[in-house]
Amino acid sequence: MDAFTSGSLPGEAKLRYLDADFEVIKPGRFVTCAVSKRKIALEDLRYWNVDNQEAYFDAETALKRWKQLTGRE
Repeated sequence: MDAFTSGSLPGEAKLRYLDADFEVIKPGRFVTCAVSKRKIALEDLRYWNVDNQEAYFDAETALKRWKQLTGRE
């Protein structure tokens, strides 16, 4: 079973992103990337922005968004 099949915690989680961790506000199995809209299983979540409270699918996506936010694109 993967993170997106039905189970005990179906659906999208709501998180509060912290500096080196996150707090689960609403339990779920995944969050959605702010840029690509791809689902990210909580166990695979590695990249997020604390200030904007956004999750990113991978490092490349996080860098792309950082460039957008800082006007360096």
